[in-house]
Parts: sequence; structure tokens; C-alpha cells
Amino acid sequence: MPPKLIDDLRDLGLYYTAENLDDIVARAQKNRRSPLQLLETIVKNELSDRSQRSVERRLRRAKIGTFKAMTDFDWGWPKTVDRNAVERALHLDFLETAGNIVLAAAQGLGKTMIAKNIAYQAVLAGHATRFVTASELLLDLASQDSPRTLDRRIKYWSSIKLLVIDEIGYLSYDNRNADLLFQVVSRRYEKKSLVITTNLAFTDWAKIFPNAASTTALIDRIVHHSLIIHLEGKSYRLREATQDAKPASRKPRSKARSR
Repeated sequence: MPPKLIDDLRDLGLYYTAENLDDIVARAQKNRRSPLQLLETIVKNELSDRSQRSVERRLRRAKIGTFKAMTDFDWGWPKTVDRNAVERALHLDFLETAGNIVLAAAQGLGKTMIAKNIAYQAVLAGHATRFVTASELLLDLASQDSPRTLDRRIKYWSSIKLLVIDEIGYLSYDNRNADLLFQVVSRRYEKKSLVITTNLAFTDWAKIFPNAASTTALIDRIVHHSLIIHLEGKSYRLREATQDAKPASRKPRSKARSR
């Protein structure tokens, strides 16, 4: 095919057609497709390709990282888990009302796995999504060197359709960090949805933000319009580590018969 034609197709944004033009034309000739059928094929392929590229772009921006699918979740392991509530969260109905999801559990029970699956479903559904740990979020905000850049970052974190904040409760923060988190949560309140994972009950959040005056108001805005899902039991990762550490069982040697 003429190189200029390929370049023109790319300039028009028809990237799939540009990359596969030889094959498209060959198939059209082989199947004796009419010009209209050929055009329909091109449009169908471009729409499919753009949809896939859009998903891939949102996934990169979401920064979900690696995770196990919910089909691998062991529902029988946690002592307590509301499966119906988790599945409702995965259906994303809470996004329509700017509701929140709070996953509260001790370490190793799968709350991050569930949160990442919710984020992934949101990406597939076409929503701008971002997954971030609490420490990464607060480090980003605290590192801004001027009120203008700080306000810009707060606007960014406040504008995303679904913001997933992981691991609230593993580290403690000073009053400034508490105020920064409060600003993000406050701006998103009743406008955009949050998914939060925490290993602490809300009554223990004073340990995360000691002496912070905004802690109560922060919790109030998170809890309002929230579906709170508790998981209780022993660490699944600890169980896996224990199983991996067990030595392979050895069969007893059979004694040779004396003759």
C-alpha cells in the first residue's frame, strides 16, 4: 500500500485500518465485499479498537497494579463476610449516587483484592478511576511547594469519578496530613465516590491522626452514604505462608525382607 495512504489514515486517527490495511483489502477482495460492506467493516474495526485502547488508557491511569480476580476469592476463608454486599459493590451501583464503599478488615483478609476488583470494574465501565495508598496520596499532597500547586493536586484527586484509597490505618500522620485528606474527602463529598480500605474501626482512627481536629468531620463525610463491609477472620496470606512452609511429607521406607 502507498505509504502516504497509511500516513493519511493515521492522521485521520484510523490507526487500526492503517496498521491492517493490507489484510483488510485482501479479505474484502477474497469475499467480494461491496464498497459499503468494506466501509462497514472499517468502521466496526475502528470502533472496537478505539474502545480497547480507551480501556487500556484508563487502566494505565488507574494504576491498579496486579491483582487476583474475584473468581479466585476464597469466600469460605473469612469468618465473617457479606458476600451480597461485596457483589453489590462490584456492580458499581454506588457510583450513581456518589456513595462510598468502606472495606474494614485486619491484614490479609482480601480487602485490597476486593478494592482493586471494584476499581477494575469501574475502568471497564468507562469511569475515570485511580487506585492509591493513603501514604502515596498524602505524600503527593504534602510535597507540593506552593498553595497553587497544592490546590491543583487537590482538584485532581477530587475530580476522579472513583478514587480508591488503600491502607488507611497502617501508618499514623500529623495534623497537616489529616487536614489534606479531609480536603480531598470534603470536596468529593456527595459528588464523587470513594472506596476505602482500613484495618481499624472508625473509633480507632484517632490513632492515625492524633490530635487532629478534622478527624471526626473526616469520618462523618466518609461514613455518610457509605456501604461498610466488614471482613473478620485469620489472615489468608498467613495461611498460604504456613502451607508453603510445611515440609513435604515423606513416605516411610519399607524395610527389606530378610532372607
